[in-house]
Amino acid sequence: MGKHILVQRKGRGGIQFRSRDHLKISPVRYPSTGFDSLRRGIIRAILHEPGRHTPISLVELEDGTKFYYVAPEGIYEGQEIEMGTGAKIRTGNILPLSEIPDGTLVSNIEIRPGDGGKLARRSGTYALVFSHEGDRVLLRLPSRKEKFVDARCRATIGIVAGGGRIEKPFMKAGLKYYHERTHPKRWPVVRGVAMNSVSHPHGGGSHKRPGKPTTVARTAPPGQKVGHIAAKKTGRAKRRAAL
Repeated sequence: MGKHILVQRKGRGGIQFRSRDHLKISPVRYPSTGFDSLRRGIIRAILHEPGRHTPISLVELEDGTKFYYVAPEGIYEGQEIEMGTGAKIRTGNILPLSEIPDGTLVSNIEIRPGDGGKLARRSGTYALVFSHEGDRVLLRLPSRKEKFVDARCRATIGIVAGGGRIEKPFMKAGLKYYHERTHPKRWPVVRGVAMNSVSHPHGGGSHKRPGKPTTVARTAPPGQKVGHIAAKKTGRAKRRAAL
């Protein structure tokens, strides 16, 4: 029998790895229209969506269009916001990156114009508008990496609400269980080195180390594809390169 490791189980699918759709309120993204016009709206509600751990807000525009977007810190129900070209630089407003000055903290950033927002959506996170270079904008992401994005992409002014959420300890395994239960993944995750050799490539031996190199090829079969997959550098060399 071959190894039936967690990577294989995720690929096969099952109820343990499905997202619980009944906990979702609605897709959280910007409208796919109205890029060039200035549109005003009112924040009707600030809601909690189980499994997201980040507040979301319901916005109703002047033309009756409603959408949900990630709530930045400092907004309130009844606040008027602006979206599109010509909007003011104010917390909660949605602008294209081409009109946001350097040094501004933004969140819920699009990677491609019209995708609804992909970057800096987790509670307490933000990205920094570093510089403008022609039709591209350089961002410094929450990971401290820098990324060029199309200047037409939209972003929300401000930091995502809910910061400091991970600073409170869980204290009990039961709280951690219900916290992870809302996510489409299996928890707890057992270390491979703690398993028997028949259960995982890193298992076996009277020691808690893999006992062999953990770098595997990109083309490795699923039962072998664990560890550092197609890694360019690992260990001490990787840490030295990061400094």
